Formats: sequence, C-alpha cells, structure tokens
Amino acid sequence: MTRTALVLGAGMVGVSCALALQKRGFTVTLIDRREPGRETSYGNAGVLARSSIAPLNNPSLYGKLAGYLGNGHPALNLSWRRALTRPGWLLRFLWEGRPSQAAARIAALDSITASTVERHRALMAEAGVAHRLRENGTLKLWRSEAGHAAAQAEHHFLKRHGIASRLLDRQGISAVEPHLNPIFRAGLLIPSNASVDSPGAVTAAYAALFAGRGGQIVQAEVKALTRQDAGWRAATDKGTFEAGIAVVALGPWSGDLLKPLGLDPRLDVERGYHRHLKPEARATLSRPIYDVDAAYFMAPMEQGYRVTSGVDLSFRDAPDAHRQIDGVTEAAREAFPLGAVAGETWRGARPTLPDSLPMIGEAPGNPGLWLAFGNQHIGFSTGPITGEMIAAMVCGETPPADPKPFRPERYIG
Repeated sequence: MTRTALVLGAGMVGVSCALALQKRGFTVTLIDRREPGRETSYGNAGVLARSSIAPLNNPSLYGKLAGYLGNGHPALNLSWRRALTRPGWLLRFLWEGRPSQAAARIAALDSITASTVERHRALMAEAGVAHRLRENGTLKLWRSEAGHAAAQAEHHFLKRHGIASRLLDRQGISAVEPHLNPIFRAGLLIPSNASVDSPGAVTAAYAALFAGRGGQIVQAEVKALTRQDAGWRAATDKGTFEAGIAVVALGPWSGDLLKPLGLDPRLDVERGYHRHLKPEARATLSRPIYDVDAAYFMAPMEQGYRVTSGVDLSFRDAPDAHRQIDGVTEAAREAFPLGAVAGETWRGARPTLPDSLPMIGEAPGNPGLWLAFGNQHIGFSTGPITGEMIAAMVCGETPPADPKPFRPERYIG
C-alpha cells in the first residue's frame, strides 16, 4: 500500500493534495461527507489573495480589541461562553500576535501566497474553467478621512515585500469602479490579486479533473481514523478504506478526527456568513472590493453579488447569528445599488491555529499521517501550494516553500 493514499476532506486544500499526490503516481481516494467544494471552500469571496501576507493576529490587533469586545463592530462577533470555554486558545492567539513574531509570520505567509495566481491559472486551464478567472486585482476601500494614511501605510508595506499596489483618491476609485457610490475617500488597487466567479465551482472542477485522471471520490462521513501495520484505515458510514498514507484536510473538523489518536493541533474555528444580492439598474463591479470600515467583502459572483461578513467567534455548530451579515448588507447597499437578496444566507467555518499559519506536515509519532489544515482565510488561495508541499514531502522532494514555519510539531508534542 506504499503508493496509495487517503485524502480526507474535499475542499480546496484536500482536492489539491489529491491532485498533487496523483501527479506523483499515487492511487488516491478522496473522501468527504459532501460533494467537493461544498463546505468552507464554497463560502468565501473568491479572492486569490497574493497580498494576504499579514497574519490576522498582527500587532495592530491589540489597539482594536477594546472596540471589538462589546460586539458592536461588524468585524467581530464574540461568544463569551465560547471564549471562557477555551480561554487558553484565545490567550495564545493574542500572544502569538506580539511584535517579535510579526516578521517571521509575514515571511511564512509570503512564501505560500507568492505563486497563488500562477498555480490556480494553470489548474483552471487543466480543469477547463479558465473562463472563471479574473486577473484585474482587488480593491480595498476606506470611508473615513483616516483612510488616506491607512492606504498609504499598506501601500508601503506591500511595496517592501515586492507586491505592487496603486493609491486612489475619490476620483480614482470612480474611474476604476464607476458604479460605486462616492462614499469612499481612499482606495488601494492591488493588481497582483485575482478572483473567480464561483469558488465552489472551481473546487468542484479541480475534483472532476482528479476523477477524470482515475482518482476515486467517495461521499461519506469519516467516523474514525486508525493506524494499521501497513498504513491507515478510515472508517466511514459507507465502509472502510485503507491506504499507505492518510492526509487529514478536513478544515475545521480536522481536530475531531485527530483527538482519538491523542493529537491536539490547537485548532479552533472562525465562522462566517455570506448572502447574494442582485444589482439594481444594471450596476456592475468588475472585481471584489473590501470595505475596511464596514468590514465586508463584496464580490461579483455567478449567483449575484456576494457580500461576506466579518468573523463570528461562536461555537462551530451553534445556531446562526445574523447581526453581522445583516449589518454589512446594509453597509453594502450604501456603497453599491443592490436589490433583492437571492437565495438563503450561507454560514461556514474556517480552521484557525493560534499563529494564523496552516499546519502542513507529518504528524509527530504517526508515520504516514499527514496534516494539511488551518489555512484560515486563505485556504482557497493557498490550497494548491499546500497540496504540492504535502506531496513533495511524502515523496522526499524539496517542497516549493520552506515547511518549517508550518510544521505540526509547533503545537503537537
């Protein structure tokens, strides 16, 4: 069973792992309880985020905490019951954001975002969905007068890391996106980012590419993972599957599967919401925008204009809390002529580790068990390189990015 693999989780990260292993001659079985791309990889803004190199818990977070804790800001909804249930995780998350760690975290994220667009462009061409790719950047916007300084600071930060951006005033914003209402005073156009019109459909297309090359996709819920003499066995509600290696890429559910093995990756989740709205009066946006002060993305999608919420730090499976998505929907209407809501409000969860970096590598003390999760807000962007890193390490090759910052040993003893 040495050239066989189980990949558990069919989001962007899992599908990318399956493709990368298959390319190296492995017979791969991809298992998920839902169809590929229907969980976390479905519900994002579709941004291929080359510029996402600053961890969420960076030093600037400390100055914002007081404004977040009362749950009055759209960027965060905090369940105090959840926070008090796992205070150690939250404290570690804040501790990891100290200034002395920032440079190393930025360098690590830079290493896995640098080839984001290039890798997706190649995969989308192979999968026959190149028409879904937009390479016209993303637009970050500020409503307040203070936005000019914030935009300049980010422009210089990105420039120091070799990422181009263009500062825009009110007139410049209108020239780039003429149908936005003139409520924004400053903007930053980041042309090295790209986007897609349906992240779920792109993930599904990559899965279809994998299946077309002989890969097996099983829609089943994984109940348990156990080590066998010659490899690993996954017990599901549709039978058992065995292989020489197993890759856990179940996103926010990964910890549930690892706990019975005595492995605690210190994984937690951030919930998020989106809804689609139809435009009014033939208004259009040509790229995703991020409204910094109102804390939402708005992106042109196949289903309409997708508006995404900030972070909801509630229990993963708690009932929906629509305060944030309702608030940002109204804020989006101020920015752009939106009409009726199309379809139901979606809720999902993102896997988050205390240092805002993914876990990519072999589980300590468990030969043949590989971990690929915790990509937080950039899993859709960094899925392909994560898959290549896993497959390269499995085969003893040099991975395309230094795996040390992402090693499981940093949290699993």
